[in-house]
Amino acid sequence: MYDCSKEISRFYNKKVVLSAQEQNELRKRRKQNIKRMKDGLKEYNEEEKTAYKIAEDRIQGSMAMHTITQNDEKDYDIDVGIVFEADDLDYLGAQATRNMVANALGRKTKQFAEQPEVKTSCVRLKYSSLGYHMDFAIFQRSRASDWHDYTYEHAGSDWSVRDIRGLEDWFTEQVKMQGDDLRKIIRLSKMFCKSRDSWKMPSGLIQSVLCDENFKKNYSRLDEKFYYTMWAIVHRLDIWIDVSAPVDNGRALVTREVDRQRMRNWRSRLKASLEKLDILFDDDCTQADALKAWSEFFNHLYWDEMYESALRRSLRERSTPAFDDTEQFIDELYPVYEQYDVSIDCFVTGDGFSVMPIERFLDRLSPQIRRFIPFNFSIRCRLGETDCPSYDKILWKVRNIGIEAEKRNCIRGQIMDGRGVEIVESSDFAGAHYIECYLIKNGVCIGVGHVPVPIGGTRHEKI
Repeated sequence: MYDCSKEISRFYNKKVVLSAQEQNELRKRRKQNIKRMKDGLKEYNEEEKTAYKIAEDRIQGSMAMHTITQNDEKDYDIDVGIVFEADDLDYLGAQATRNMVANALGRKTKQFAEQPEVKTSCVRLKYSSLGYHMDFAIFQRSRASDWHDYTYEHAGSDWSVRDIRGLEDWFTEQVKMQGDDLRKIIRLSKMFCKSRDSWKMPSGLIQSVLCDENFKKNYSRLDEKFYYTMWAIVHRLDIWIDVSAPVDNGRALVTREVDRQRMRNWRSRLKASLEKLDILFDDDCTQADALKAWSEFFNHLYWDEMYESALRRSLRERSTPAFDDTEQFIDELYPVYEQYDVSIDCFVTGDGFSVMPIERFLDRLSPQIRRFIPFNFSIRCRLGETDCPSYDKILWKVRNIGIEAEKRNCIRGQIMDGRGVEIVESSDFAGAHYIECYLIKNGVCIGVGHVPVPIGGTRHEKI
């Protein structure tokens, strides 16, 4: 098979994985809407003379498992679990509970073009202008006594017992066992399944389950692992299109005729697309042939750009300084189950300015400095507020981005251990840089904090 492992990895890092800035934007949206939900519930209680309260809110789905992918239409699905005490609900039905949540949320989302939609399994809030949508899955919890663990029930067509963190725990263990290439295969599968607007394909959860079930980890290269895993899925679907959840007593994930049709769509389209990759096994296959084949498979312009880039490579290497892309990604070092919110307190000082939070510096002084930090300023970041009860260690990442960073061969992006709760950096050159911190517990990343650090101007410019 023609070796396109470098190209697949480049495509994955540049066009599949959500950027750090976009991931942080989704975290902000999630926190904003949870707050709206809680504020609306308080108003609902006052008006209806009820006493409902949220006992827990949990990050769920692809955000928690770090399998979310880029999407040109920005149709990102943010999943959150909202948990009530069963005693507080006092036998309120599943449908009535979802209606109550939609009513409460709607009180604080009147500025949205669409009001919260009550669906069978969740309450959905759409950002029509941005393409985001946020699904609030509703649960109630109860326990027989203080000595027992909580039992969780999901508000679907009726209340049903559900392991609220079972899927995320299952996936974390599978990544530990199979390796992080499993996560990459799932993301690449998602990119294929949404590569054509007209396609109706299975959910990300179903893809995750079947990618894990059929994962070909014995191959050494990422392109081989992906190719042979996809063929294994085709062969599996030729025999059986039903899929069971790896938790919750194996509940069925393919239950409706529309679900079955999507499974058949996946099988037929995946098979036809894989057959077009046969050229990769020809002895006379060229790089141009291989890039064209993968371009047709993923239907993504980036592969055409890589082909054109390959044609211009020799000229570009003569005219553009080389640089080492040293960026590391947390999910390549640890399984990621993002359970907790993490903030970073960032302060800047320099050139006669006293120490102040970066947000204040940028907001108050933006007319003078055009919303960037000048050169030769000190930037101090420390772990801020978090709802994480405990962790084993903190890792930090300082990412330099931009032409100047490339010219200096200093784009950075390594993940650093042993720095403690605080790091100090300096503003050396222009770029839309950022700093992230990661909370690690029992060998798993359970929380991510992010702060943008825009640096600009010239070394001789005065404020």
